[in-house]
Amino acid sequence: MNGSAFFFQEFLKHPLQIGSIIPSSRYLEQRVVETAGVESAKFIVELGPGVGGITKAVLAAARPDLKLLSIEINPNFHAFINKIRDDRLIAHLGDARELGKIMECYGLEAPDAVISGIPFSTMSEECGSEIIDAIFNALKSGGRFVAYQLSSRVISLCKPVMGEGEVVFEPFNIPPMRVCCWKKNGNGTRPEPGR
Repeated sequence: MNGSAFFFQEFLKHPLQIGSIIPSSRYLEQRVVETAGVESAKFIVELGPGVGGITKAVLAAARPDLKLLSIEINPNFHAFINKIRDDRLIAHLGDARELGKIMECYGLEAPDAVISGIPFSTMSEECGSEIIDAIFNALKSGGRFVAYQLSSRVISLCKPVMGEGEVVFEPFNIPPMRVCCWKKNGNGTRPEPGR
């Protein structure tokens, strides 16, 4: 089964866990890669990779020594990601709220960027806030959190923890998506807006 058909099948099974009915377009993939600063990153975390469109775009644009930790809660998507043959990729089946523990398990230090496609609009406020806290605590100073979302809910969840971010709109995707970015500032408290 190809990625799009598989993605749609999983959406029908788990509509609250998946933010779209089809995978990301190449336009969205490119915008996320640029916004996250993938080309210069040494370590990136991806939350909710689905069938791996963004994952493959990150690996294609990244340096040879990149580490990419992909965390997926859906076992079927995780199995799909596990088929990507790239020594830079660590595919982990787990919960984004456990980000710190998962990184510790693999001996990984603070990431340059966290990329997220998980749908914050369909989860409880408590769960969403726990994920945002985990991301903020994990990021290195100057690190970026990039979320591509249909809903603006992630913006309100991030504001108390990460302050104001920057939002751009990617119209060449079905559905069109917001690409939101926050940057953790140098003293590790509140990030400044930026890409």
